[in-house]
Amino acid sequence: MNKLFFRLLIVLMSLSLIGIILVQVYWFNSSFKNNDEQFKFHVTSVIDNVAEKLQKQEAYSFYDRYNHIKDSTGKIPKKEDLMEFYYVQKNPRTNKTIVYSSGIVAEDYNISPTLFDRKFSSERFKNFSAKRTTEVYNNNGIDKSSLQQTVIPDVKIEKSGNLDILDNAQFEIFFKDIASAMPLQERVSNQTLQKLIKKDLEEHGVKTKFEFAIYNNGIATKIKSNEFKYDKEATYSIPVFTDNEGNEKYKLLVTFPQKKKFLLSELVSITVLSIVFTLIIIITYSSALNQLIRQRQISEIKTDFINNMTHEFKTPIATINLALDAIKNPKIIEDKDKVFKYLQMIRDENKRMHAQVENVLRISKLEKKELDIEKESSNVEEVIEDAIEHVNLILEDRQGKITTNFDALRKTVLINEVHFTNVLVNILENAIKYSPDLPEIDIYTENIKDMILIKVKDKGLGMSKIAQKRVFEKFYREHTGDLHNVKGHGLGLAYVKRIVEDHNGQVYVESEKGKGSTFIIKMPLIN
Repeated sequence: MNKLFFRLLIVLMSLSLIGIILVQVYWFNSSFKNNDEQFKFHVTSVIDNVAEKLQKQEAYSFYDRYNHIKDSTGKIPKKEDLMEFYYVQKNPRTNKTIVYSSGIVAEDYNISPTLFDRKFSSERFKNFSAKRTTEVYNNNGIDKSSLQQTVIPDVKIEKSGNLDILDNAQFEIFFKDIASAMPLQERVSNQTLQKLIKKDLEEHGVKTKFEFAIYNNGIATKIKSNEFKYDKEATYSIPVFTDNEGNEKYKLLVTFPQKKKFLLSELVSITVLSIVFTLIIIITYSSALNQLIRQRQISEIKTDFINNMTHEFKTPIATINLALDAIKNPKIIEDKDKVFKYLQMIRDENKRMHAQVENVLRISKLEKKELDIEKESSNVEEVIEDAIEHVNLILEDRQGKITTNFDALRKTVLINEVHFTNVLVNILENAIKYSPDLPEIDIYTENIKDMILIKVKDKGLGMSKIAQKRVFEKFYREHTGDLHNVKGHGLGLAYVKRIVEDHNGQVYVESEKGKGSTFIIKMPLIN
């Protein structure tokens, strides 16, 4: 995959993911604001209804007392005409005169506001009614002046009715004047107010904790809930008990201490789903990105592996070809010593290629769990000595040395000697390979509880912290700078790790760049 295309793909995927997250955040904020507006609308409606109900309840209470007092007096009310007008219509053809009169009559039961425990000098409660009369006269001698005399009409129709508007207006004026002089505690109670608010809130779907209070000119009164605290963001108010002049002496305040929690609870289900799906997208994206990067790394590592393998095979193949060409030479073929020398060279190079192929096959079989590993009790120090013998020729060629420090008292472990020898050989070969100067290797053994520790310490190049974490990965090889003679294909230590773990052991490395490395194998002992 082209590097530019790969980077562009990552940028586009990242921008898409960020865009999705930003859209989710924007949607959540918008939903929260909409819920807040709806909450405000419902609460405003509720407290408006409550204020109206308080006014009506107080009015009904006064009206009931008024009617009770009026009925209990047993008096005939004194009637008084407040206004009256006449309409006269004459018909010359029928010689009839029609007189229509309409007026308003006030009925005074002599009920004074003092009966409501309040003193108002000359005020009285009155009822108002309408009186309508239609009179028909069969002569033309009727006019407005003659209506003042006693004239009996030929036909007389009378109608009367209540004037609710005047009654209500007159009653509201008196009742408000009386109520405004009463203490607030006599006009409403905490229990009544709480029930009204709670009922209306539930009807509007606002089921959350609330606190209330009535303020008098900005000062809290005794009509309030125990835990009321003013909060600018969560408190709503409306005037109550306005007087005849429209003055707003009292204000009802309702606050919601758990407002945010309530608003969020309405979004919690859809928000949780949104977060879950977003997390799934993030995890999927991360996994896909990780796989892309790993595949790219594997592709690069495999390319490097093929190049290394080609180089590893190219040298022995060229050596074999040269040896064969030399043997074909008539002068050489007669010399048995030289022939045997070239044949041995061919055999060694062939063995070298065979070892490389075996290494690849072993890893492949390990991954497929097809490698047959039979274990038996063995002396681990003897296996170490055997591994040292395998690398002696390479070590002598580099003029290096291996020093053993066997301090373990218990040495018997359950292992497959062939594979465990290969493990140690791989580690020793790496120690020799990555020592730029004369290789100096120390091997230690010691017992810790029921385990034996094998330490292989070199004074080579060492490795970085990143390399220490990845050194046991298949195909991984750290760049060695200008050191081009270090060959390999990153399979040896991957094989080491798989074999050690198959023996219920552990392997890890301690290293410092430029100061060498120490490979540590921890194996369980046989009791």
